[in-house]
Amino acid sequence: MLFFLVLILGYLTYQILNPFLSSISWAIVLSIIFYPVYAFLLKYIKLPSLASFLTLLIIVLVIFGPFSYLSYLLKQEADALIEYAKAGHLDTIEKLMMHPTIRRMLGCISSMFNITIKELQDIVLKAISHVGKESAGIVKTGLENVASVIFNFLFMFLSIFFLLEDGTKFINKLGDYMPFSKNEKERLIKQVKDIIISTIYGGVTVAIFQGTVGGIAFYFLGIHSPVLWGIFMFITSFVPMLGTFIVWGPAAAYLFFNGFYMKAFILILVGVFVISMIDNILRPIIIKGKMKMPILAIFFSILGGTKLFGMIGFIMGPLVLALFISVVEIWRYTEEEQTKKAEG
Repeated sequence: MLFFLVLILGYLTYQILNPFLSSISWAIVLSIIFYPVYAFLLKYIKLPSLASFLTLLIIVLVIFGPFSYLSYLLKQEADALIEYAKAGHLDTIEKLMMHPTIRRMLGCISSMFNITIKELQDIVLKAISHVGKESAGIVKTGLENVASVIFNFLFMFLSIFFLLEDGTKFINKLGDYMPFSKNEKERLIKQVKDIIISTIYGGVTVAIFQGTVGGIAFYFLGIHSPVLWGIFMFITSFVPMLGTFIVWGPAAAYLFFNGFYMKAFILILVGVFVISMIDNILRPIIIKGKMKMPILAIFFSILGGTKLFGMIGFIMGPLVLALFISVVEIWRYTEEEQTKKAEG
């Protein structure tokens, strides 16, 4: 009876916390990363609440500082792009439709479906117009959800404040309910810290390499503002599944449709075989140093984690896998010890 009561209450607790799981997860991750800063401040301030508040301010500056600067750069580039368009350097969609390569593609499609190129162009232009309207709707929805985003950030920062101040007490209390020995509890807690730190370190390292390589590639290919695009690649490297393709993919398409076929081909090669491979190879290698697991298992845990949990999944995936293996090892060790005692 007690077991079912715990099960029901546990499920209800999960449902209550479910809307905030992403914010709580990021709060835990950031609390672990910045805990040394909190411990350093606490050593001199002696006031846990003040030390936690100052650490929270540092976290806010670290998160929003670079994004504020990036927004400034983005505004400058947007202004430059508008001027570039006004000067007549950018082809319109209608001119793009007259590109020889596009014309050949349209010719093949029109012969297959028995429609004229003019009719096909009208269909494409209407589709583009529809996409534009849909995009406007998405932007409108995004603006309406700003309040929700702000609330999630505030909830995350509030969680960080209390996790820094009372995190040790919470972990100790949580440990009291874990059916493991003291050494096993310490091992699990240490593993959680190591995996979170290594995945964050791995993610940032990969982002730096991808952004740097991408920026250099853009520079040598003569693409405008390579530093800005390198920064964008640094940010998009954290986006699940697509990653830096969000940046270099459209850039390659732009080069191709403007007649720079060789540059487009080179950028695709660099994007697929260099930039993307950095993520697929370097990240698992860095994480492997702490997890002591096969690289293939880490690779799939990252992919599966991002698919299941979203952006936080690149941490949660390896973490869940490592904890599962650790718990199985503890269970196996316990079973072996009990067998030895029974035989003895």
